[in-house]
Amino acid sequence: MTREYPPRPIVGIGVCLLRPDNGGEVLLARRGQPPSAGSWSLPGGAQELGETAEQAARRELAEETGLIAGDLLLAGNVDSIHRDDAGRVRFHYTIIDFAARLAGGTLAPGDDVVEVVWAPLGDLAPYALWSEAQRIIAVARRLLGV
Repeated sequence: MTREYPPRPIVGIGVCLLRPDNGGEVLLARRGQPPSAGSWSLPGGAQELGETAEQAARRELAEETGLIAGDLLLAGNVDSIHRDDAGRVRFHYTIIDFAARLAGGTLAPGDDVVEVVWAPLGDLAPYALWSEAQRIIAVARRLLGV
């Protein structure tokens, strides 16, 4: 199925990976592909046919960042709908977000991201995160006690 002008929503998976170091940090990825190329977000991507949401979360996290998550907790869902100038739906993702703590791996950008960073939870303003990403980070912090 094409991602641009799809016939139905695409299931996306996100991971809010936290670590308590230095007062708490969250892993952010700078997108390399539309619809949000150049923007910072939580790492994630599309679920593939035949994989569970948790399998997709672990695969996408590893592909995009080189990192491994501990236990995954459901943090919430986000609807990401982008319309063109004529009002037609150009992109439509229903995103399932998980919260997790870092379990291992080596941080390195991969797949369709151009940069990955551990961002301090107390200073996320420089990353101009979408309000829904901020909401999921707040939920993840409560769930994980970070």
